[in-house]
Amino acid sequence: MKVRQDAWSHEDDLMLAETVLRHVREGSTQLKAFDEVGDRLSRTSAAVGFRWNAIVRERYEQALKLAKKQRKEMKRAELRQPTYTESEKRPPIMKREQLSQTMNEEVKETQQVTTQKQMTMRDVISYLSNLEQSASGTSRLRTNLEKLELENEHLTEQNTLLHQRIKTLENEQQVMKEDYQSLIQIMDRARRMVVLNDNEEHNVPAFKMDKNGNLEKLAR
Repeated sequence: MKVRQDAWSHEDDLMLAETVLRHVREGSTQLKAFDEVGDRLSRTSAAVGFRWNAIVRERYEQALKLAKKQRKEMKRAELRQPTYTESEKRPPIMKREQLSQTMNEEVKETQQVTTQKQMTMRDVISYLSNLEQSASGTSRLRTNLEKLELENEHLTEQNTLLHQRIKTLENEQQVMKEDYQSLIQIMDRARRMVVLNDNEEHNVPAFKMDKNGNLEKLAR
């Protein structure tokens, strides 16, 4: 059962074009070419025909025209018969039959191509669904990329703020260290001044006045 509905590859399109051109050149029909490609790719003939008419054909218009021209030249060569005498009023019956067959094949091929263009709604929906899924996947990828870019910007801002905070704390720590050292120095000077004052007080001599009004130094 032909149920394949995945995306067409470049090799699939190339094989489709080569098969169609070969059938046209050899006097066959595009419908037979679609059947052959469908069998080889496990796709329906309708899906193959839709791919050819909607996507691939426009790339090979010149090659298709050339193939049709070659087919007509081959048929004309087959229809050529020896020259008849003037007494022969009617051409051979075989020539008329071949001409009629050629015309019927041209009409049949035109009808087949027209039929292929009138694809079923199911094939159209399937084709558009594949396109939508591809576009949806691209959209999701773009959305995820945008989210990652925003997260990266947010993390970069946080990193910058943290570096600034660390720098501020380092500066504050340095100021506190300098203030602490200054306080130690002040306390050290104050301690030495107190010791010095105590020594000076102990070294001051004591005097007293005797009954005659003279000062007398007292021993400590």
